[in-house]
Amino acid sequence: MANTIATTVWRNKYYANAIQTALRNMLVAEKICQVDRSDNMYIYNPYGTAPTTTIHAIDGSYTVSAFTNTNDTLTITDEFYSANHVYDFESTLSNFDLFANRTDELSASVAQAIDKYVLNALLTDGTGTYSTPSGGFTTASNLNTIMSNLISKVAGYADVYKGLFLVLENTDLTGVIQAQATNGYSFADAALNNGFLSSYMGVDIYVVRTGTFATETEGTKSMEGSGHRVFGVKGVATYAAPRGLKFEEKMVTCKTGREIVCYGYLGFKLWTTKAGLIVDITLV
Repeated sequence: MANTIATTVWRNKYYANAIQTALRNMLVAEKICQVDRSDNMYIYNPYGTAPTTTIHAIDGSYTVSAFTNTNDTLTITDEFYSANHVYDFESTLSNFDLFANRTDELSASVAQAIDKYVLNALLTDGTGTYSTPSGGFTTASNLNTIMSNLISKVAGYADVYKGLFLVLENTDLTGVIQAQATNGYSFADAALNNGFLSSYMGVDIYVVRTGTFATETEGTKSMEGSGHRVFGVKGVATYAAPRGLKFEEKMVTCKTGREIVCYGYLGFKLWTTKAGLIVDITLV
């Protein structure tokens, strides 16, 4: 007759002395925007009205025109934080470094929130617009049309040398992957062998998880990202995070252990003269 053994008597093993971390989204904002981590809470980028050139028959004369300078300013307006309390007994009785694990998780949570904030602010502030054919990116036959139309929106500008980007959600890829696997020869073979290719027609494609583009208010900014995606030229927007992420450990009255908080400040600016190089894509 077999004994009845409680599961708690079995030996325990913790993989790599750490608990499993939550699934983490790929971060995109730093790949497509300039990032400023200086101590400055304001960044100024003044611009002047564009001059005009006149061509006329040679007579040695010209007309002087006035111009105007305008301040374009990035101002730190929002603060991010994520906080937990780790009791001393929780840390003491754990077979792994619970405190270090929570610090890492807090940092990842804040970074993901910043990424979502920047992507939604980017498309909301962009002045370029485009509506996809019916079915959007999920219809494979749409991809070439969409990409050519998007590229034509910014083609001819000097800034294009910085590179082009397109940010999609994972649910958009059903049509994109099918199109990649059926267009061209060597390109199609590469897609068939390797799966999703992160560049198409010279445009770097980044993928975020569904729900990243949202219509909501985050801090002081109203976002309009639901049902939208974003395309444009890299490096024409800036987000500032003075001194990056910060951590504090605090003793709390009547509680053992430590309270830990990860926080930082954030400002975002799509510079006025470059706003047309960011295209707000409406899915149809």
